[in-house]
Amino acid sequence: MPLSHPPGEAQFDFGEAKAIYRNREIKVMFCVMSLPYSDAFFCQAFPRECTETFQAGHVRAFEFFGGVPKRISYDNSKIAVAKIVGRRGKEPTKEFLRLQSHYLYGHHFCLVRRPNEKGHTEGLVKFSRSNFMVPIPRFDDFEEFNQKLAEDCRKDLHRQLRGQDGTKAELLEDDRQEMLRIPGDRFEARRVENCKVNSLSLVRFDRNDYSVPTQYAYRKVVAVGSLDRVRMVADNHLIAEHVRDWESENVHYDPVHYLALLERKPNTLDFGKPFEVWDLPDGFGVLRRRLESDGESDGRREFIKVLRLLENHTIKELANAIDRALEIGAMTVDVIKILLQKGQESPAKIFRLDNRPHLQDHSIPEPRSSSCRS
Repeated sequence: MPLSHPPGEAQFDFGEAKAIYRNREIKVMFCVMSLPYSDAFFCQAFPRECTETFQAGHVRAFEFFGGVPKRISYDNSKIAVAKIVGRRGKEPTKEFLRLQSHYLYGHHFCLVRRPNEKGHTEGLVKFSRSNFMVPIPRFDDFEEFNQKLAEDCRKDLHRQLRGQDGTKAELLEDDRQEMLRIPGDRFEARRVENCKVNSLSLVRFDRNDYSVPTQYAYRKVVAVGSLDRVRMVADNHLIAEHVRDWESENVHYDPVHYLALLERKPNTLDFGKPFEVWDLPDGFGVLRRRLESDGESDGRREFIKVLRLLENHTIKELANAIDRALEIGAMTVDVIKILLQKGQESPAKIFRLDNRPHLQDHSIPEPRSSSCRS
């Protein structure tokens, strides 16, 4: 049956394709949002189909189209549907509702096993795979590849389909007239999970382990995963942040998280896993050797105290202070603290008497020597 599509409505779906990512063949999931009236569409690729990528696909599509469709049709993905009630009843997930309440668009969930209800985007999923991902694409960064996909979609807007009165770009203007405005504050695509820190000060999130400072061992934290970062929050404070790992069963340590424990167990400096691949500037090694030359145990403890300064300073800042300490031959943690503070003090403000006539007329008498005690 020929269908009529009003302007301002959209359909959304995911597809999969092969890619060579960092010299390794993987399966990528790409989302497509299409506007059936104008036939405009937008495509983005991600490592996986999940809450964060579902949300990010919407945010980027809305920005590409220049507006928010009034209604979007979906299949019955677990990302969007928490529970199916009867033939048509669907209970959206919490994160789907957060996305929808931010942009205030309507939704339509297709009947189970009835993909023809959003056949337009089903066709454009196939079109995107055939035209944008053949031959198999090679890339090292998803964001760079997605910029290319966005440009491909932009070029496609210049096509005019048979039977249409104008190009896709011209018809897109009719779609935009019916769309909702994009809110001023950008939606954050992310997944939130309540987690518990284990005895090794690690938090399990999305099949990987991420470290937090050791004082949070055995405590509950909130993990917030975006496309590129994983943040750990405790008591409404950010306590750790890592680069997001989209693979599985990997452990990510931040050595700084373990320095407080290292001070109590200094012999683990050379054998602790968090420090195995810690690449520090050369000055750190020189400082350690000189400190330990005067007494291995005491020198190592002093060196660990220096390392703990990384809890409040960057590696670059501490490296500069260490290099200066080595130059002047003052290799103690107290001296390095002073060198770190050098240049960080706020400059003294000059108090000017301009526009203060009541102070300009005031004179201060010279002190009398007789008033000074011998």
